[in-house]
Amino acid sequence: MYRMALMALIAEDLPGVNRERCIKIAIVHDIAEAIVGDITPSDGIPKEEKSRREQAALNEMCEVIGGGSRADEIKELWADYENNASIEASLVKDFDKVEMILQALEYEMDHGKVLDEFFLSTAGKFQTDVGKRWAAEVTARRNKRLGHQA
Repeated sequence: MYRMALMALIAEDLPGVNRERCIKIAIVHDIAEAIVGDITPSDGIPKEEKSRREQAALNEMCEVIGGGSRADEIKELWADYENNASIEASLVKDFDKVEMILQALEYEMDHGKVLDEFFLSTAGKFQTDVGKRWAAEVTARRNKRLGHQA
């Protein structure tokens, strides 16, 4: 989450993209995981159930902070991300994938492993030019490290 917010902060200016909104979306996008945990496809939980659990957790968190305009903003930002409803959400979704493969590359370098599944699961799924460029850069660095041709 922190690294994604930094990505939003350092990304070049893009027409029609609200940088502050990207940073906020990056901060809140996984907030429900603090209660429900990181539910992945391999957990076998249907998408609708995952969404229901996360929405309930988000509502609980927003009650804890006392509701009001800040809670409403958090809910709106989270829903924007979940529904991929804006260019900012699309960009942050790409940052999430870039962060995942960057973390996989770091694990590979630190632990001498090959984690192809992370790179394969994101291949062709980037929605924005920035996401595509950054993913290509991470992949190129990985390929160089592994001795593969780009």
